Amino acid sequence: MKKRKNKRPQAPTVSLSSPSSPRTERLITFFSKEERQLVENYLAKYHITNRSRWIRETLVRTVLQNLEMDYPTLFDEHDMRR
Repeated sequence: MKKRKNKRPQAPTVSLSSPSSPRTERLITFFSKEERQLVENYLAKYHITNRSRWIRETLVRTVLQNLEMDYPTLFDEHDMRR
């Protein structure tokens, strides 16, 4: 008799590097010369070759971190510091 493997469905995971659907949306931004040079220097320093992926992951990671800290409160910050 063959042993049956107990296959449990795995919970879906969200990964920044491998999306479940193809990327079809475009987001365009403009940089000053100094900002662009700053980004280019960072990419060169850390040997990052996929600039698009790095910008996308950095942006999404920052947004997700800020969403965690952006929880609703009953009072304004000024009222809470009194």
